[in-house]
Amino acid sequence: MIEVFKRGLDCPVEEVTLCPDEPMSRHTSFRIGGPADLLVSPKSERALCSCVQAARAAGLPLTVLGNGSNVLVHDEGIRGVVLCIGSDYADMQVEGTRITAQTGALLSVLSNEAQRAGLSGLEFAGGIPGSLGGALFMNAGAYDGQMADVVVSSRYYDAQTGKIETLTGTEHAFGYRASTYKGHPDWIALSAVMRLAEGDPAAIRAKMDDFAGRRRDKQPLNYPSAGSTFKRPEGYFAGKLIQDAGLMGYTVGGAQVSEKHAGFVINRGGATCADVLALMQHVQSEVLRQFGVQLEPEVRVL
Repeated sequence: MIEVFKRGLDCPVEEVTLCPDEPMSRHTSFRIGGPADLLVSPKSERALCSCVQAARAAGLPLTVLGNGSNVLVHDEGIRGVVLCIGSDYADMQVEGTRITAQTGALLSVLSNEAQRAGLSGLEFAGGIPGSLGGALFMNAGAYDGQMADVVVSSRYYDAQTGKIETLTGTEHAFGYRASTYKGHPDWIALSAVMRLAEGDPAAIRAKMDDFAGRRRDKQPLNYPSAGSTFKRPEGYFAGKLIQDAGLMGYTVGGAQVSEKHAGFVINRGGATCADVLALMQHVQSEVLRQFGVQLEPEVRVL
């Protein structure tokens, strides 16, 4: 497979890191997942677009991954090519009150860069473990902030047409854990422009530190997880429903409903994807039985 893929690349092979039979447990915050047939990490925009076309030309399934912080990968792994947009593709520039960044940039890094530049608006993102690409895809948010508040425009590669296009403003169709990218799997986000506001670096840091303290106090950060496991049902909080259902600490294999925050499913050690899925299904059935509320997963299963 790797040779077929390499023949389809329209860029120097040095611009792409190629990892055959790569365990996905190394690339997800859950630390769960079997091997990808081929994991590729582009180092330039040209290489990223070339990887997409090489996979298509070879007839190989393509899965796009960011920092792997909101996904659960099957124990059997992922067939075809996994395009991992990460630290090799993470350039950013600050110009006035705007930050332009490639989609492999981590939200934590962007938040810190904004703070150093005296720019306010990304404080909420400091503790979110995802990348900019994943944040665009799901309109990541926390503490009353979200990507929709700051994103001015984004560029993407359309795998169907082979062209680079731009979305602006409302064209992103941001919603709760949703964006137009979710409805267009052939669009691979390349970069984004975020508009922030001038602020006092010390005040911005204090706000970020406050958010970080709240996370440490309330979330099970000492265990691998994918963050909030379920979306917030309208009129409810998923964690509260799970706690009230008596499911805190409920365990299947190495997977457990966190005893610190019921909205998190954690990997206590050696958890498999099958463990997590069985636990999630039990939680959903119990919450539905006891409260008549259908919980919808926030974590994406690959």
